[in-house]
Amino acid sequence: MFQSLGNTNSCLRLMHRNRSICYFLLLALAYLLYLSFGALIFSSVELPYEDNLRQELRQLKSRFLEENPCLAPDSLERFLDRVLEANNYGVSVLNNSTGKWNWDFTSSLFFATTVLTTTGYGHTVPLSDGGKAFCMIYSLIGIPFTLLFLASMVQRIMVHVTRRPIQYIHTRWGYPKQSVALVHALLLGLLITSCFFFVPAAIFSNLEQDWNFLESIYFCFISLSTIGLGDYVPGEVQHQQFRDLYKLGITVYLMIGLTAVLVVLETFCELQKLKEFKRIFYLKKDKLEDEQTILGHDQLSFPSVTDSVPITREQQKLNEPLSTGPVPYQFTEGSINR
Repeated sequence: MFQSLGNTNSCLRLMHRNRSICYFLLLALAYLLYLSFGALIFSSVELPYEDNLRQELRQLKSRFLEENPCLAPDSLERFLDRVLEANNYGVSVLNNSTGKWNWDFTSSLFFATTVLTTTGYGHTVPLSDGGKAFCMIYSLIGIPFTLLFLASMVQRIMVHVTRRPIQYIHTRWGYPKQSVALVHALLLGLLITSCFFFVPAAIFSNLEQDWNFLESIYFCFISLSTIGLGDYVPGEVQHQQFRDLYKLGITVYLMIGLTAVLVVLETFCELQKLKEFKRIFYLKKDKLEDEQTILGHDQLSFPSVTDSVPITREQQKLNEPLSTGPVPYQFTEGSINR
């Protein structure tokens, strides 16, 4: 009898493991299809614009040589090559006369922020070999330091912004935690989107001469998602008023905005339905791994910095799962989903 029960459990574990592998393969296939879909759309939309721009540049170059017959084509090629190379390092031949420097203190602070948050616009890069070597060492230490700082900040904000309000509404009015958590996450996402996307976009569209509202929202999204393409960088126009103060304000905006976005992502990641959905893609070998999961407490968690600190009764109450299921959930301090 016990042997038959053991065989049954083994078969169930094997079926569950094979099902998890199938789900993962479907996830990988869906991701590859999504990548291919994005490449197809980008190619079909952007390739005609690139072709038109190439033709326009060829026509401008031919017209310039016709209007200046004394200029040799090879000399023009060398000049343009040097100008483009300098432009890649953030030095423009058009704007140098304005006295705008890329490596004053505020610009360097803005550069350091974009490096450590992995935004990396690429509009300004180190020119010297010493600067490049220092950038690598600085990033090697600074990026994990930044992750630790953001993880600690997000963990503390989550207690006051997410867990306590949900616990209070659940206790005060008796609404189910899952419903309260979902409504809270949606409202929080709407609030953060308004405060850190739409409002700053309206400000940028007024301060930047060449940006419309869509381009300003595009910059906010590219920046706070740490994509950082670098095609739009604020404070780079000629005769920018209060440029140092403007750059400092943008630096503060990036740090606060990134923290707010991480709080929203972590709030959504604590939804019970989302955690249950993620579990189907995890690899589980036995009962122990079934409880702990491969990624630790069912989150993409950053290593805890206070694992040895005892948890008080109030903290345990705040860290209760957003469900009424029998499986206890322990919050991993410092976890972020980026």
